[in-house]
Amino acid sequence: MSQETGDDADRAAGSGRSVRALDDVDRRILDELVRDGRTSVRTLAERIHISRTNAYARVERLLRDGVITGFHAQVAPEAAGLGTSAYMALTIEQNTWREVSAELARVRYVEHVALLSGEHDVLALVRAPDNAALRDVVLDRVQRIAGVLSTRSWLVFEEFGGTKSPWQ
Repeated sequence: MSQETGDDADRAAGSGRSVRALDDVDRRILDELVRDGRTSVRTLAERIHISRTNAYARVERLLRDGVITGFHAQVAPEAAGLGTSAYMALTIEQNTWREVSAELARVRYVEHVALLSGEHDVLALVRAPDNAALRDVVLDRVQRIAGVLSTRSWLVFEEFGGTKSPWQ
């Protein structure tokens, strides 16, 4: 975690704009919207005990500052036909992460990709309909990407969210 102070700590990454630190009301707004992105501004204001005008202005500012990047539906993978999930670690050739990342972004069933430090270079979350589709993703798509040296996969047996929101 960065220990920056002054103007550098208050700048939005790459935007050149100053961004205010999140206060308790902002964090409560984020917590409510993470729980239910369809919450109306009126309901949001009632839940956190602020005026609708204040809630609307704060949500607009959080959007403008890039804190809130969008709203989306949370999908239950199994109910949507994606019954097999796995984390896949990749070791890649040095200086190929841009090309590898671009190719991974085009692979069907790859939900999330993270560039890492440590033993492995990339970690990807794959959600596929079944083990055969997962095998195809790993062996036919990912291992054939130029720059990928090796992969290692871990099947996910069960998933659950944390009990404490980082915005509370």
